[in-house]
Order: sequence, then C-alpha cells, then structure tokens
Amino acid sequence: MGQMTTKEYLENVQVGIENELARNVQALPEGFNKQRFTLNCITVMKDNLKDFSGIDTVSVAVAFAKGAYLGLDFFNKECYAIPYSGKVNFQTDYKGEIKLAKRYSKNPIKDIYAKNVREGDFFEERIENGNQIVNFRPEPFSDKKIIGTFAVVLYKDGSMMYDTMSVSEIEHTRTSYSKAANSKAWKQSPGEMYKKTVLRRLCKMIDLDFDNIEQQQAFDDGSDFDLNKNIIEGEAREIATDPFKASEEPTEAEEVDVTQQ
Repeated sequence: MGQMTTKEYLENVQVGIENELARNVQALPEGFNKQRFTLNCITVMKDNLKDFSGIDTVSVAVAFAKGAYLGLDFFNKECYAIPYSGKVNFQTDYKGEIKLAKRYSKNPIKDIYAKNVREGDFFEERIENGNQIVNFRPEPFSDKKIIGTFAVVLYKDGSMMYDTMSVSEIEHTRTSYSKAANSKAWKQSPGEMYKKTVLRRLCKMIDLDFDNIEQQQAFDDGSDFDLNKNIIEGEAREIATDPFKASEEPTEAEEVDVTQQ
C-alpha cells in the first residue's frame, strides 16, 4: 500500500468506487443503493485487507464497480473482488450467475441450477421421442469423489436446456484457461467452482439481454476464464448445443427428475 496508512488506503478505495459509480450512473440497476453498496465493499476489504497489499486503489474500485452494474452483492458473496498477480479480478459466484440468468433471460426462467455428481450417484441423460431427459438421484449426504457436473435451465414455457462436463474436462479448462487457477476459490471450494464452470457454459446458450454495455462487459469479465481464448463459447457449441440447444419453437414439457436446490 506504499506510504499510505490503512485508513487512507480504504478511504481512497471508497472515493474511487463512488467516482466510478458516478461516472457510469446510467449503468446502475433501478433503485440501486450506492451508499450501502460502497460500505459493503469496504467491509469486505477490511476482512481481507492483507490480500490487497500493494494493489492500486483504482484497480480495486473498478473491480467493485462491476458488481454494482450487475446489481450483485459482494457482502452476500454473489460476486468477488479477487486480488491476483498485482491486480484485482472481478468474479461472479454460482449464486450470482443464477441471479443474473433469471433476471436477464429473454425466455423467462422457472429454475436454473447446477449439481455435482459423485461416485455412487445415479445420473442419466437421454433423448426419448425427441425430448431431453435428465434423471439424477444422489446418495444422501455423500462425500465421495466428484466425477462430473451438470447444469439445467427450465423455462416457464416448459422447454429446457442442459450441459454436462466431466471432472477431467473441468480441470482441463481450469488449468488451461482460468484467470486464477490457484485462487482460494479453486483450492478451498472446488465443488462450487465446478458448478459455476458448467453453469457459465450453459449461460452461453441462454439468450441474455442486458440493459447496457457496462452490464454485458461486467458479466463477461465475471467469468473465471479468459474469454478471448473462446474456451467457454467454443466448447459449449461443440459439446452441448447439438442435442441440448433450445429449439426455435417451444417444446413439450420434458421429464426432469432431478434434485432441486
């Protein structure tokens, strides 16, 4: 933090956040509480202050502002500002991804979620008479090894889409394309990151309509992966969109026997 005291550093971050929000006020969601948001950001920083050592306050403020554009709360862990390699990366959480999909999907969503499949769980995917079917029955309270992850979106019109990834696919994506493959999130909560990885890829097939370019950019930046390498877009098209894409006409309600959140 250079020659600045902790108090000065936090004050500079707070001013930086306020300036960013004032500069892009048109990007903020309707009814957004700027004061509460800023105070929550500073509270989050105080709890993790040592991680921000040496990082420019402007970088910190810009990362926090991205959460504001999307209406996500850092304090409730819907998103994170992650110091890594001398800068701060904005990253959405699994909960934040769900919130955004429900809010901005053109086709209204009834439910959307991701689940980890462990050894011993029953998981089945098939297409029967043109209908997509996913069945999942997990072993109760299992701590067995995770072998894969799937994500499902159920629309209010009765149609659905889903995507699946094996652990090896997810780990390959992590090691090859993650912005912070060794971050605390991956080390301490790999199961949550598995769910977010597959859910993010599924979201690439959901028609999301953001209110402005700042929201769209913040959503893209919130991915754990470097989208310039097209890993999420490319592999989602190759692996998932053929049998899993939503048809242009609403489909009949499919059988979906899966554990809800």
